[in-house]
Amino acid sequence: MTMSERATRAKAAVDIVTAFFGRMQAVVDDPDALDFTFGNPHELALRGLTDAMRAQLEPRSVDWFAYKTSERVAQETIAAGLRTELAVDFEPDDIAMTQGAFGALSLAFALLADAGDEVVIPVPGWFCYEPMLHAANLAPVRALLAPDTFDLDIDAIAQAITPRTRLVVVNSPANPTGRVYSADTWRALADVLEQASRTHGRRIWLVSDEPYRRIRFDGIGFASPVAHYPWTVIDYSYGKVLLAPGQRLGYLALSPLIPAAERDELRAALMPLGLAIGWGFPDAVMQYSVPALESVTLDMAELARKRDRLFGALVDAGVDVTRPEGTFYLWGRAPGGDAAAFCDALDARGVHVMPGTLFDQPHHFRMSLTATMETIERAIPLLTAIAAEFSSTER
Repeated sequence: MTMSERATRAKAAVDIVTAFFGRMQAVVDDPDALDFTFGNPHELALRGLTDAMRAQLEPRSVDWFAYKTSERVAQETIAAGLRTELAVDFEPDDIAMTQGAFGALSLAFALLADAGDEVVIPVPGWFCYEPMLHAANLAPVRALLAPDTFDLDIDAIAQAITPRTRLVVVNSPANPTGRVYSADTWRALADVLEQASRTHGRRIWLVSDEPYRRIRFDGIGFASPVAHYPWTVIDYSYGKVLLAPGQRLGYLALSPLIPAAERDELRAALMPLGLAIGWGFPDAVMQYSVPALESVTLDMAELARKRDRLFGALVDAGVDVTRPEGTFYLWGRAPGGDAAAFCDALDARGVHVMPGTLFDQPHHFRMSLTATMETIERAIPLLTAIAAEFSSTER
């Protein structure tokens, strides 16, 4: 074997996604494509983003573009924001700046887990958890969400935990389902993790994956498990709320509730490990821009309008769709029950959505609401017609 075993496992876990990337190149090249696949921007960048970056392009010192780890101004801004947003007393030294949430997750895995450790992940969940874990020589263990509501299934997580479990990953607002989990859910999960840690004589850590934290609908509040389970780290990405996933900016935040000795040990390791995983720090301009970017956001009123229009049209067509509480996705059950066939039929009519097979859910599909309203209006007649065709074949 030429490749390492972990590389082979990681590649196998992500092959379905990279194959889909290949198919999407034709969509990118087609100006008439109705694209609802990835959460990419379909309009020019937010003015607040470009203004913030432009303001930092002119060097103010000879080391303006020198090597950067975690810039203090970024750490201070984020800690202050988290104190307000999550009502937990974060300090700047709890924050490690990273290359988006990808970088933050990589840092968390390196910081907290050893080769062969098990990591519990939600299903359906983000399709890169599993390959990232394999690449880190860790073992993903799947825990199914509640089948009808896609709530976090605390019993399923408890059953997935073994003596080898080191991490549990949770995601709220959740990709692909759009669910936002409550403080009651986190309290119940904290009880399970505390009991399991005592039973197995080994601390289980919680990784709270929160890149969509600021993208919520209908005034729904946000609760983070960091307030309920001290052994929590948070990963975050600005790429979602800025609709700029190509500008890599994120962070890993240590819970201030971690006991002091362990918290100090972890703080001291953040910078060395950021270097060790491949210089995982954001570029200088992005870090300098953080104070300005904290208040920049996509248009939530417009996003809600898109959600309501597309959700309503699909429901009226008889499609079973989960109404998203957050994120910018719609998650639905494919008419006829075969997501691959349904999505292929849509592709043939120029409407491109993501089959649930990428999330290990062959009966579902996901649509991104980052498409323009014009795209949505053009797609609705085709979506409803093909949904009707497939619904007629369902037994």
